[in-house]
Amino acid sequence: MASPLPVLINHAGGTAAALGESLRETVEQAFAAAGQEIELELVDGAGMAEAVARHRGKPRVVVGGGDGTLGCAATVLANTPTALAILPLGTRNHLARQLEIPLELDAAVAVAVGGQRRRIDLGAAGERVFVNNASFGIYTRFVRQRDQQNGPKWLNSIPATWHVLRHMRAQQFTLDLDGEPRTVATPLLFVGNNQYSIDPGRLGEREAMDDGQLSIFAVAAQGPHKLVAFALRALVGLARPERDFAECASAAEVVIDGQGWIEGAFDGELEWMALPLRLRSLPSALGVVTPRETTQPERNLFKIHGSRTH
Repeated sequence: MASPLPVLINHAGGTAAALGESLRETVEQAFAAAGQEIELELVDGAGMAEAVARHRGKPRVVVGGGDGTLGCAATVLANTPTALAILPLGTRNHLARQLEIPLELDAAVAVAVGGQRRRIDLGAAGERVFVNNASFGIYTRFVRQRDQQNGPKWLNSIPATWHVLRHMRAQQFTLDLDGEPRTVATPLLFVGNNQYSIDPGRLGEREAMDDGQLSIFAVAAQGPHKLVAFALRALVGLARPERDFAECASAAEVVIDGQGWIEGAFDGELEWMALPLRLRSLPSALGVVTPRETTQPERNLFKIHGSRTH
């Protein structure tokens, strides 16, 4: 008899929090409709790593939450044969969208139960793993301001944006991209897991999740009004590397040089990191469960790569 499928949900974030007391019943009903017996745990963000670790080594673990929660789970499951199945219960759900996992709960449950397993890359900053991106500079101040306020994130984003624009300043970064030194002055340094597109209609999308590369974008230093204009151009796919970025490149490894500490936002979660900080691609480090019709054949799931996160 098959063991129950472990389902771990961060009850404090995004859609999960909005369901309130009905969260457990709603999830149990969705899996029952899919014919799957589960072992359900509702945990807070601080307890997610420990909860995932208890199930490491099983064929798959279902994790419900946003990108920060999934990044936490990925840290535990990196370079193991355990596949991560995703219930997109966060605010933006970038990874779920990228993997074409449905945002509706019943459809996401069907994928978690019967989907195809594949492996994708992860990014790492020191020992901190990220599934989408790491940002330094103005975005970290935006996240801090947004999260200091009560209310939904989308509403808090409005005054937070105004605050960071009023106090915006460029920061100098000394970088090393695959052994090539760079010095850039930028209000925002963005390092993405895999290559991000800035093309019209494809802003923020990735062509592949297994190209073994990091995207590096350093926004050109400019005043608040020009930065707003850049953001609007980027949203409609009109950003241009020669005009809008001080650096636009890809590399397998990026080192932010210096002494002391730097604050970064990793999949939207803030953390202080010691300098120099090494960011690198972890090729095929994570098994994930995705819809069968959009995935590659099941290969390399049990190939554990030599790169380690710690």
